[in-house]
Amino acid sequence: MQTTIAQKAQFRGVGLHSGAAVRLAILPAPADHGIVFVRTDLDRARIPARWDRVTPSQLCTLLDNGQGATVSTVEHVMAALSGTGINNAVVEVNGPEVPILDGSAAPFVQGILEAGLRQQADAPLRAIRVLRPVEVQMGEGFARLSPADHLEMHFDIDFTDAAIGHQEKSLDMANGSFVHELMDSRTFCRQADVVRMQQNGLALGGTYLNAVVFDGDKVLSPGGLRHRDEAVRHKMLDAVGDLALAGAPLLARYTGHRAGHAMTNKLLRALFAQPDAWEWVTLTPEMESRLPGAGVIAAAARMAAPLRQLAVA
Repeated sequence: MQTTIAQKAQFRGVGLHSGAAVRLAILPAPADHGIVFVRTDLDRARIPARWDRVTPSQLCTLLDNGQGATVSTVEHVMAALSGTGINNAVVEVNGPEVPILDGSAAPFVQGILEAGLRQQADAPLRAIRVLRPVEVQMGEGFARLSPADHLEMHFDIDFTDAAIGHQEKSLDMANGSFVHELMDSRTFCRQADVVRMQQNGLALGGTYLNAVVFDGDKVLSPGGLRHRDEAVRHKMLDAVGDLALAGAPLLARYTGHRAGHAMTNKLLRALFAQPDAWEWVTLTPEMESRLPGAGVIAAAARMAAPLRQLAVA
């Protein structure tokens, strides 16, 4: 069955790229509503969280409603909604960018779990089942969706910086794997990129506290890494958020090699351009039990203390 948040969850912070103060709230929505962003500063303009609303942007995922309203850096809150099993929600934001918070999805997950989830008992949940492999390439990278009975992920990255290097990870996304394995991994960059980005009007809200900054074999952010392979985990977190723009859970295996936001969106566009590559299915309770958000409520009490340290609300 479909799920929404039980009550409002509120967050405040700054935009990673704009540096502007911003407030965001996640509110309940009726069945079959999906995830919709609402710009409260633009006469409540609505921006559906869908793959076909993504427009090219640098270093983040940006949605455009086609009528002049946009919202950017949506990937972390989308990952949190997907990873906690939220199918329907209104996401209010009072500016053009989602707050970066600590650079991960953990504060959003904490806020969602503290607000609670509400099952919409009379609303069957449908998913998108991939029927045959679909792949896209960009430069040396590629991304692929192939058939599977629930969401699985494999990702690998390769950086010259010794502190990053080659990293790869595979995850079965059932049984709350997003919450247990990915949600607290932060966005990252190289010190050499920081000045370049800021000269181009990007990363104006970035600090060593909301991003992991690497410099050769050094980690410059205080406290170091949360995981030895935090970089590839964050890439997987981003992919979960970008895949959530499919508009429904995906039953597929996602493989990303040097992939990013633009490539994952290109992959969704390639999938939906081929009607014989996918189908709608209504989920049985057993199938629902293997979705990324299944089981996270039972684990909420166990996770509450470490999550509370990361929350910004």
